[in-house]
Amino acid sequence: MQYRKFGRTGLFVSELCLGTMTFGGASGIWGHIGNLQQAEAESLVGRALDAGINFIDTADVYSEGLSETMTGQALKNLKVPRDNVVVATKVFGEAGKSPNAAGASRYHIMDGVKASLKRLQLDHIDLYQIHGFDPVTPIEETVRALDNLVQQGHVRYVGVSNWAAWQIMKALGIAERQGLARFESLQAYYTIAGRDLERELAPMLRSENVGLMVWSPLAGGLLSGKYGRNTEAEKGSRRTTFDFPPVNVERAYDCIDAMRELAEARKVSVAQIALAWLLHQQVVTSVIVGAKRVEQLDDNIAATGIRLNADELATLDKVSALPSEYPGWMLERQGGARAKRLAESGQRG
Repeated sequence: MQYRKFGRTGLFVSELCLGTMTFGGASGIWGHIGNLQQAEAESLVGRALDAGINFIDTADVYSEGLSETMTGQALKNLKVPRDNVVVATKVFGEAGKSPNAAGASRYHIMDGVKASLKRLQLDHIDLYQIHGFDPVTPIEETVRALDNLVQQGHVRYVGVSNWAAWQIMKALGIAERQGLARFESLQAYYTIAGRDLERELAPMLRSENVGLMVWSPLAGGLLSGKYGRNTEAEKGSRRTTFDFPPVNVERAYDCIDAMRELAEARKVSVAQIALAWLLHQQVVTSVIVGAKRVEQLDDNIAATGIRLNADELATLDKVSALPSEYPGWMLERQGGARAKRLAESGQRG
């Protein structure tokens, strides 16, 4: 297990992060994702920590708060030293029936952090993330509220999830101009079959030195190896009951075909190849892996030992390439023309 610098901070987190969305689900979408009970959750947390994972991600809306409760109890029951683990959670979704029990307002953030700390049984949260974009609340209000939490010691770092590049840049500008705690990370969807993040978000993350946490790295199980053009999914498997996130299925099948060939040659799982591809992307800080069984988690952990060579990466990049889109194709054309002119100028000199 390798550890990577977290954004612009001095914090180091494991290249894999344990996601807890499978903890506690009983009804609604949470039941489709997972309904692990306390003992099962503790087995996963213990195995992750034993493998060197020091990063755990949850959210106040996962299983209506039960995921946070089970995560905190697992850390307590396993007697995990507080400084051995980086705990991340999120606020934004509906936490009650009040019109103010959701969103990214100061009102909801201040209430949300108290509730999360209580459920997690912690005195501080290492990474507190806004779970979605709130078009009603001014970004400055959100950034100031988060800065207050940092100053009060309730939160160490702040981040965001599922925001557009322009929204994050606006928040970073406000934070820099007013000397407030800035977003140090983005949690976003990114897979070999869904590379849309590379258009706007990835260049922004690199430019501003913001870390990237990847959610649903196997596209909701689609890239696990259970699915394919000529493969019928197991009854009850996640994608058959909860078809999310949306994916260009034909492109995904092309990726699966290519990954299956590499997986068979290396005698590893398709899922390991999909995770290894992500771990080779320089913009990625940590990949969030969730599991229902220890065997699944072990398979995911094994991906950290795979080193794809240049030819393998080229094959996967080609089969998964995004279609050209404006203004990207115009920028590439202009950049290529300028590079050609400079080269010709240099030759003449």
